[in-house]
Amino acid sequence: MSLADQIFIDMCNDIIDHGFSTEGEKVRPKWPDGTSAYTIKRFGVINRYDLSAEFPAITLRKTYIKSAIDEILWIWQRKSNNVHDLHSHIWDEWADEDGSIGKAYGYQMGRKHIYREGEMDQVDRVLFDLKENPFSRRIMTNMYVHEDLHEMNLYPCAYSMTFNVTGNRLNAILNQRSQDVLAANNWNVVQYAALLMMIAQVSGFEAGELVHVIADAHIYDRHIPIIKELIKRPAYPAPRVTLNPEIKNFYDFTVDDFKIENYVTGPQVKNIPIAI
Repeated sequence: MSLADQIFIDMCNDIIDHGFSTEGEKVRPKWPDGTSAYTIKRFGVINRYDLSAEFPAITLRKTYIKSAIDEILWIWQRKSNNVHDLHSHIWDEWADEDGSIGKAYGYQMGRKHIYREGEMDQVDRVLFDLKENPFSRRIMTNMYVHEDLHEMNLYPCAYSMTFNVTGNRLNAILNQRSQDVLAANNWNVVQYAALLMMIAQVSGFEAGELVHVIADAHIYDRHIPIIKELIKRPAYPAPRVTLNPEIKNFYDFTVDDFKIENYVTGPQVKNIPIAI
């Protein structure tokens, strides 16, 4: 089994066995039939993934790695807030008639800011610092901009990355305010692991540790039977995921620059109900 499988299984068991039920509380999410979507939750979950040991894709079921990478490129490289620039349709329900999700995600990453060194957006600031001052403890991004929240169709879930160079390794902390564990956990882990790999390569470092901090890690009530079945499945070794070594500019990466080998998984979980 992959290390990511073991982390996922342990997290799910901990939430189910020791989590807090929100049943009866005033909750925002609803199921498509209009009933309240309650959860079992744990506060302050922290998972650590060493990218030098393996790529953290679970094998209990398939994570569509290249689709996850396409989404992270949509946000961090294309800096788009329009679903027409994305190849999957997972954001469609939050888009307006023109395809915009408002001043969220890619909009914030592409917004220019004035620094002592000049005008840059958040992505370019990270790339600049890792080249010019890599041992700084101030290399971070933030998409949770309060002045723009009222113009976001969905508040950012994964909202902040903090980068830290230790020796020749680039590490990062991903902060997430809320996560639907079944629908999104490994998706987010995979996409930010891929992001860390890309930024490490173009900055001259080895990809190190991704630390995932989740403020509210929850399993929806209608997902509990699915999760219980999922974590009892057989698991397999982690896939091998490598980058095209020729790419030296972050903005040149495409999903085709990722090579995925030996990704053996259990069957996909279909028709997962999604709370809105």
